[in-house]
Amino acid sequence: MPPKPSEAPRRILVTGGAGFIGSRFVTLLLDGSLPEFGHPEVTVLDALTYAGNLANLAPVGDSPRLRIFHGDICDRSLVTWAMAGADLVVHFAAESHVDRSIQDAGSFVRTNVLGTQTLLQEALKVRPGRFVHVSTDEVYGSIPRGSWTEDRPLSPNSPYAASKASSDLLTLAYHRTHQLPVCVTRCSNNYGPYQYPEKIIPLFTAGLLDGGTVPLYGDGENRRDWLHVDDHCRAIALVALGGRPGEVYNVGGGTELTNAELTDRLLKLCGADRSAVRQVPDRKGHDRRYSVDFTKISTELGYAPRVDIDEGLADTVRWYRENRAWWEPLRSSPLGKDDDFRVDICGSA
Repeated sequence: MPPKPSEAPRRILVTGGAGFIGSRFVTLLLDGSLPEFGHPEVTVLDALTYAGNLANLAPVGDSPRLRIFHGDICDRSLVTWAMAGADLVVHFAAESHVDRSIQDAGSFVRTNVLGTQTLLQEALKVRPGRFVHVSTDEVYGSIPRGSWTEDRPLSPNSPYAASKASSDLLTLAYHRTHQLPVCVTRCSNNYGPYQYPEKIIPLFTAGLLDGGTVPLYGDGENRRDWLHVDDHCRAIALVALGGRPGEVYNVGGGTELTNAELTDRLLKLCGADRSAVRQVPDRKGHDRRYSVDFTKISTELGYAPRVDIDEGLADTVRWYRENRAWWEPLRSSPLGKDDDFRVDICGSA
């Protein structure tokens, strides 16, 4: 049973809180959309690299209960300041673009593994009531049929996924060794507003709204389960308040699409046709299918996705159509050009 607001965490540290999912979680905490948390004070720790953007926090940017630290989760002294007094840590901060990890894995190992270790070590001093480590279904590898349960052996196939699997195991080890009250969540592919346009849905939407073409990997038959960011945030809230320490919880959206099927839906929503699609060579080590079994979080904590995929995609495309001022500068920056990176259909952050 989730605690009452009076028993809820009063001080919450959110790492990566200016990124896509983290900023949405912070917004929901501060705008009253997660009333079970009451009125907490929220501290954001974010390095504000290319995918971290303070504009993502604009809806709650003037809240007196929001405090922002700009810096690296590998910086132990900064982590000490940011985590002071926290009774809940929700750890989103990560490098998450698969193709970037294939090109150069160094920053992924540093941030995702060493950064997580820095946070865990500081948490041993602070002893928050819960430390929620937000991970990804990619740590399981590819599955041709059926769905992964939480006890599935990890079999990551990209440097990004391997770095996240490493951080998962490290987090769980701190529970077993130090009795730190950690939980790990592993989500399927997220979508929604404020997602950096290197991920497939915002990249394709922005390109189509500009009248351009979009790159579809291989034969387009790679399959993913799609999870709206609001459903993901609600699941994280449930785990933060009621999850069992030392446990892993899968979080899915319950809607599986091939990349070709997803592309067709986006074409329709953006008023384009198949002539806007260009086939590109498949990525190295491209996982064919992901699918998580989220029975555990549903049974233990009452989670169920609420956002229908058709409604969610329509709302997301509408948001990008109405918020060009947010994404156009990102598309025109060096990091936002198609020739500098290829579409990431896997990562969620």
